[in-house]
Amino acid sequence: MVDAAVRPSTAPDEPRRETEAPRIDVAAVNDALMGTWADVRREAREMIKDPAFWRQDELGKDEHRERVLSQLHLLVENKAVHRAFPKRFGGEENNGGNIAGFEELVAADPSLQIKSGVQWGLFGSAILQLGTKEHHDKWLPGVMDLSIPGAFAMTEIGHGSDVAAVGTTATYDPETEEFVIHTPFRGATKEYLGNAALHGVAATVFAQLITNGVNHGVHCFYVPLRGEDGVDLPGIGREDDGLKGGLNGIDNGRLSFDQVRIPRTNLLNRYGDVAADGTYSSAIDSPGRRFFTMLGTLVQGRVSLDGASSWASALGLYIAVTYATQRRQFDGADGQEVVLLDYGKHQRRLLPRLATTYAQIFAHDEFLQKFDGVFSGRTDTPADREDLETLAAALKPLSTWHALDTLQEAREACGGAGFMFENRLVGLRADLDIYVTFEGDNNVLLQLVGKRLLTDYAKQFQGKDAAALARYAVGMTAGKVFHGAGLRQLGQAVSDFGQVARSVERGLREEQQHDLLAGRVQQMVADIAGRLRAAGKDKVRGAELFNQNQTELIEAARAHGELLQWEAFTDAVHGIDDPETKKVLTWLRDLFGLQLIEKHLAWHLIHGRLSTQRAAAVSSYIDRLCARLRPHALDLVNAFGYEPEHVRAPIASGAEKKRQDEARAYYAALAASGEAPVQEKALKKQKR
Repeated sequence: MVDAAVRPSTAPDEPRRETEAPRIDVAAVNDALMGTWADVRREAREMIKDPAFWRQDELGKDEHRERVLSQLHLLVENKAVHRAFPKRFGGEENNGGNIAGFEELVAADPSLQIKSGVQWGLFGSAILQLGTKEHHDKWLPGVMDLSIPGAFAMTEIGHGSDVAAVGTTATYDPETEEFVIHTPFRGATKEYLGNAALHGVAATVFAQLITNGVNHGVHCFYVPLRGEDGVDLPGIGREDDGLKGGLNGIDNGRLSFDQVRIPRTNLLNRYGDVAADGTYSSAIDSPGRRFFTMLGTLVQGRVSLDGASSWASALGLYIAVTYATQRRQFDGADGQEVVLLDYGKHQRRLLPRLATTYAQIFAHDEFLQKFDGVFSGRTDTPADREDLETLAAALKPLSTWHALDTLQEAREACGGAGFMFENRLVGLRADLDIYVTFEGDNNVLLQLVGKRLLTDYAKQFQGKDAAALARYAVGMTAGKVFHGAGLRQLGQAVSDFGQVARSVERGLREEQQHDLLAGRVQQMVADIAGRLRAAGKDKVRGAELFNQNQTELIEAARAHGELLQWEAFTDAVHGIDDPETKKVLTWLRDLFGLQLIEKHLAWHLIHGRLSTQRAAAVSSYIDRLCARLRPHALDLVNAFGYEPEHVRAPIASGAEKKRQDEARAYYAALAASGEAPVQEKALKKQKR
């Protein structure tokens, strides 16, 4: 009897004849990729066709900064930055659309994208989300029209991702009804802040709120930096960060405060307030929950970085794949030079990264829907906000790391041409570098995800008696043995099909991919939880065990994020109506899933999830998928919807094809003329 998992399927098991290969509906795939807010994305892309928004590579730091500031004013004129703000101020209260439009600016200039994010997504959003009507009325109009450019002063040189431990203090003085903002030591200096070096006239400052001798934790304050005369106010320390590894169109700098006094009402008091006499009050009793609630309102930074990084990867792949279908190198068997993308290794370099980018874009749209639901109030519950935070912490690391990897590989895949600044890849790679530590270090974020996975795992056992727990333990063991044995049987059944490649394809389709990806997350979390349980209530021992398992916990969180992306890709494939398009996107989804399995083959083998024989066949199947997808590579990158004004890379403009055609025509004419020189090799063969 043939195992059910390898039973013949009605789906084709071979690539068939490539001359009969299906073609995808590029427009339909573009609609799917553009997602829920496709109209906003297209509107943003149309706007940035204007060269006034483009990065000018020849500009130095100072000129670049001033150009980006002028571009922010253009965004205001185009009403491109007001979508998330209240309608009574001329906004649209369209949170998802706001992020979607913002992400598209990465194709114009990442410095423009991030500086606009600082102004409206961080500085302005802090006032909107943490302030109340009085604050909104007073400052939001100026934030929106850029008459109040501002900095978001959260990060400190001594505390980056650990916001709860920032050193800046805001001590209340009841006699004057003022807060005194102070930097008590160098490590408490606010650092790496956009708009801080030059353009910011105010800042939203995160500081420890102290009143009546009690520290109530981190709160946010509106702090003016400059007077109407353009001169910094007394006590304000401002320094320029100077040149950075990228994003040099942003005036990053550091701020410090020497006993700077601000009115009591400059506390953004949506979640915590101080009365005139210094009495503190908050609707959220728990300091920890209050802190995370405040930070949760600012999650949009991570949301937007996830999307922008995914689309930057798409842009890099568009350039590299287009070039690879035109550039020729080395003679093939027919005597003609071979197009780069016809080489198996070149396919392996670019196509799995293309599959991952598709997965990330589809996952991002689901993520953006969740964000919009919470921030619009439709689904704004504590549970929804917690889920949103977890999604942000899971997806942002994967997409930002992927962007760096993809842009570097795309650069190398284009050879020396890829190293030329005019072809965009090195500039994008440099600018996207900081995205991996923007809005939280990626490893710290994944640790948050890991802790959530452990918490959810533990909830399964709450209220269960000893007998139930014992049954669960037995089930876990039995599950490992059964699962391992079942997949080993798949490996042993290969001979029924006559070839490993065909069997592994039928045995690693959608259901099996999901089982392997989900099973890995579940097993890793269960194993870590089991090891941590040994600490009991001993906090010291618990901390030691957690540290010992930290690396694996972060890896489990990463696997969880990859699973979310795979599921989103699968949902998108199921939503495609055209059968030929669905077939090609299924291959692309399979490529994404199988390269994840290949990356962790050792884990699957150690834990008995794959037989040795089947594991050995995974890589060859990936090679077959790459070859199968090769004819569709251009269509798949064209589906990103980028136009020449967005790409602006000469090697992806058709210039390379023109050069290659000219060279081939030259040699063909030379051969036809009879005047071509005889090759030395050919001459020697004639003499033999």
